[in-house]
Amino acid sequence: MNAIAQLEKNYRKPALPQVQTGDTVRVHQLIKEGAKQRIQVFEGVVIRTHRLNELSACITVRRIASGVGVEKTFLLHSPNVSKVEILRRAKVRRNFLSFLRERRGKSARLKEIAFDKAAANDVTVPAAEPEVVEEQENQDALNDAMPISKVEKAENKAVASEDEPNPADNVDTSSEQEAAAEEVKEGLDKAEPGEGDAVKS
Repeated sequence: MNAIAQLEKNYRKPALPQVQTGDTVRVHQLIKEGAKQRIQVFEGVVIRTHRLNELSACITVRRIASGVGVEKTFLLHSPNVSKVEILRRAKVRRNFLSFLRERRGKSARLKEIAFDKAAANDVTVPAAEPEVVEEQENQDALNDAMPISKVEKAENKAVASEDEPNPADNVDTSSEQEAAAEEVKEGLDKAEPGEGDAVKS
């Protein structure tokens, strides 16, 4: 499995636009004719998307040319597909819009929705992953540069600070206990009847 993923990685494009079924797209296809080559643009509605997360990701685009319905299927990772632009986005509830083949004119229109065109067409490689790697590499380099003795000292200092008793806990409890014992003894002495009390009764 790793060998297949490694092989596919060499042929994958780094990033693709976020194409969905129902989008109106403009596909720029490279056409080679002998020693010459040119870019041909095909604009239409995406009626089907297939395996978008794989190397064999493809879209089927349909348009009406001179009153005739024309459909083309493009492999998104193909080197012959130079660019895919998303022009409009429509609200659809299925992956394969086969019902559009039987419709013409206004009945073939889809309900358009608002979307972020710049974000959908953004094909730049996300830079979040390299930043995380660089941060980890910097931390590793810092740990390697710091001598072991300093690391041990820092750990020992942290452990010592945790083991230090709280100043509020350093109250002398023995004097408090002695004072409480004296109060109890005085109370008992007052409660005991004396000899004079017994004579009076």
